[in-house]
Amino acid sequence: MKNILIPTDFSENSWNALKYALAFFKNTACDFYLLHVTLIYNYASGESPIMPLPAVEVIDKTILKQAKTNLKKLLKKINELPHNPKHKFYTLNNYDYFIDAVRSHVDEKDIDLIVMGTKGASGLKKVMIGSNTGDLITRVKCPVLIVPENAEFIDLKEIAFPTDYHLFYPTKILNSILEFTKMFDATLRIVHIVKKDEEFTEFQRENKEFLTNFFAEEKHSFHKITNKKIEEGVQCFVESRDIDMIIMIAKNLNLFQRILFRPTVEEISYHTDIPFLVLHE
Repeated sequence: MKNILIPTDFSENSWNALKYALAFFKNTACDFYLLHVTLIYNYASGESPIMPLPAVEVIDKTILKQAKTNLKKLLKKINELPHNPKHKFYTLNNYDYFIDAVRSHVDEKDIDLIVMGTKGASGLKKVMIGSNTGDLITRVKCPVLIVPENAEFIDLKEIAFPTDYHLFYPTKILNSILEFTKMFDATLRIVHIVKKDEEFTEFQRENKEFLTNFFAEEKHSFHKITNKKIEEGVQCFVESRDIDMIIMIAKNLNLFQRILFRPTVEEISYHTDIPFLVLHE
C-alpha cells in the first residue's frame, strides 16, 4: 500500500498531476490524499488586519466552506474516471501555511510520495515552478514527483539520472531508484555532463565504480555528455534519448543549480513536459 499526497488548488495543472498519479500507480494499491491549503498569509498578512478580527474569521469560514465544496466536486470528477479498485481517496482541507500543512500530513499519514502539478511552457523555454514546489523540494523530507501541466502519462521506458559523481549515494537511495525503474521495467540512463577536458577525481571514479557494481544486474547504461552548460547538456540528452522521467537526489541540488534554481535561490525552473522525481536520503 502506498500513501500519496496530492496538493490541489483546483487548477487544470493540479488536475493533470492527479490524473498522472492515478495512471502512474494504476497497478499499485494506493490511498490518495487530496490536500487543499487555504494559505494564511493570503488573508492575514501584515502587522495589523485590514478589517476587524470577527470579519476576518467570517471570511475564513466562508473560504474554508468553499474549499470543502470544491474538494467534493473534485471527488465527483474522479469518480467519473474509469474506476480502479486499488485506489481510495480522502480529502484534506487546511487553513495554514502551505509547508506546515504538508509536513503535518506527511508525518500523520505516513506519506510515501508527494505529487505536485506545475505550470509548463512551450518549446525550449524554461518556466518557474513557483515557491510552493520549490519549498517542497528543499524543506520537506519526502519524495516529490513534479508533473508539468502538459505531461501525459506513458509507461516509463527511459529514466535519466544525472550525476556528477561528487556524492556517494547510500544503498537506500539507489534502491528507491530501482523501485521506480522496476515498476515499469524501465532502463536507467546515468548521465554525466562535463566540460571539455574535465578529468575525474579518484573519488568520482570510486563512486562511478560503486554505481556500476550496484546496477550490474539491472537495465542501465552510463553516458558522458560534453557541454560547457549543464542545462543544455541535460536538455540534449533528454531529447535525443526520448527520456520519460528525470530522477535526482535532493542532496544533489547544487549540481543542478543552473537547471533548477535561478540565482535568487528557491525559484525553480526546468524544461517542460518531462516529470521530475526528487528523492531524499
